[in-house]
Amino acid sequence: MTDFRNKVVYQIYPKSFKDSDGDGVGDLRGIIEKLDYLAELGVDYLWITPFFLSPQKDNGYDVADYTAIDPRFGSMEDFEELVSAAGKRGLKIMLDMVLCHTSDQHLWFQKALEGDETYRRYYILRDGRNKKDPEDPGEPPTNWQCAFGGSAWQWEPRQGKWYLHLHDVSQPDLDWTNPRVREELAGVVRFWKERGVAGFRFDVINLISKPERFEDDTEGLGRRLFADGPHVHEYLRELVASAGLEGMVTVGEMASTDLENCLLYTRPEAHELSMVFNFHHLKVDYRDGDKWALMEPDIMELKRLFAAWQTGMAEGGGWNALFWCNHDQPRIVSRFGDEKTYRKESAKMLAACIHLMRGTPYIYQGEEIGMTNPGYTSIDQYRDVESLNHYQILLDKGKTEGEALEILSVRSRDNGRTPMQWSEEPHGGFSEAEPWIPVAANFAEVNVASDMREKDSIFSFYRELIRIRKEMPIVAEGGIRFLEEENPDVLAYERRWNNESLIVLCNFRRQYARLIKGCVSDYEKDGYRKRIGNYQGTGAGLRPYEVIVYHKVG
Repeated sequence: MTDFRNKVVYQIYPKSFKDSDGDGVGDLRGIIEKLDYLAELGVDYLWITPFFLSPQKDNGYDVADYTAIDPRFGSMEDFEELVSAAGKRGLKIMLDMVLCHTSDQHLWFQKALEGDETYRRYYILRDGRNKKDPEDPGEPPTNWQCAFGGSAWQWEPRQGKWYLHLHDVSQPDLDWTNPRVREELAGVVRFWKERGVAGFRFDVINLISKPERFEDDTEGLGRRLFADGPHVHEYLRELVASAGLEGMVTVGEMASTDLENCLLYTRPEAHELSMVFNFHHLKVDYRDGDKWALMEPDIMELKRLFAAWQTGMAEGGGWNALFWCNHDQPRIVSRFGDEKTYRKESAKMLAACIHLMRGTPYIYQGEEIGMTNPGYTSIDQYRDVESLNHYQILLDKGKTEGEALEILSVRSRDNGRTPMQWSEEPHGGFSEAEPWIPVAANFAEVNVASDMREKDSIFSFYRELIRIRKEMPIVAEGGIRFLEEENPDVLAYERRWNNESLIVLCNFRRQYARLIKGCVSDYEKDGYRKRIGNYQGTGAGLRPYEVIVYHKVG
């Protein structure tokens, strides 16, 4: 069995995981403190988001030095101790590599600003359009928009050029057509590999290869022109070979990607990546594709997307990373579940729904106890650059402050970045000091200590799902077929392997739901045994947010 098919990854956002030194910011030693908790959960890899030296304009995804640890998170000695202590508990470290762009404070960009021609070629610099004279910046080279709002181009008078930034203005994109850039970045990966890192997550890696010609996007904001670019597969194969990544667990974050490219990224014979994240299933509550326009989740579209990607990747030999939450997404219980009346039930249903699909599941810190969005009511509580930018954009479009705040309370990336809720103690046991971002108000009810005291805890449900994956090869190796395709309430599928069958039935509604084809209890008449569920017993249909998993051999 390949190394990743029966494994589970736990994502840690260190700034919000555990503060060990009382400064209100999580750190590496805080992770060390909680390794026994993570080992008890049963996960295999710890994906740690960037803790490199950074001005923190984009919470560490603006890297100023790829091989230096930001002092607010600790030291290299702390990191080496973390790798060692994790290894003793059977846990491996996966690091986040941000290779599409650097911080504008990185030495390479600073040298470019000084006019060093070698480093000017590290970035994507272009003349403006419709210049009236040599001193005139003109207009941006294209109409592309950056991910956080506004033009993807910034005029830089010291260079006399516009530089491309597909993300924040403080994050200039690197020019991967330059072989020297590619070797520098491969060297960064080798540096961390030599320090015991066992896997890598590559941030927005499908944006590294830009189009041959830079032109306006007549249909959108540019993403379709620079996602999955002309040389991206070639660059990834080169990175794998140069950095010695063959056989290691790697995952790529794919922005605006498609199934065809993701098959190319993940087929074993391609020697590119172990698996990929795609985000299509997390846009089913975007009205007309607009993240900042609210609507109820379209469960039929969610089902269609899961079926297309699960079956398509299986037929083509690719591999999915399975996830609901991460540091860029709101909490899934608040989003697709019921954070009040059925918080525990919906948290468990959502977990089982993806953990038993074909792919490698990822758990984001706090997901295993059913953490919710914090429900912030003031713009002063937000820290995220995207949220702050879009708050102003929403006001400029005529939204009231209340309307803009309501949208942020649902959509902001800060919803997933609030401090981990460890206990009923002040600040949720995250820190003795005021945290860098406010803890959710419900920390006294929703926390690790109180959840683990309960016999039917969300934590124990996650632990059982992980155990099932490790003990039942059908989960890691089986094929997949979707059921109840016309049912607007129920997402259901069957996994098959050799002579085994696993049936997963998920009710996505807060009302009782029936199956189109027969009754739930019919499976028991056919020789199926209930393997796991979030309610006692079974009936003709599914109770609010109920999940039932049936297993049969023969």
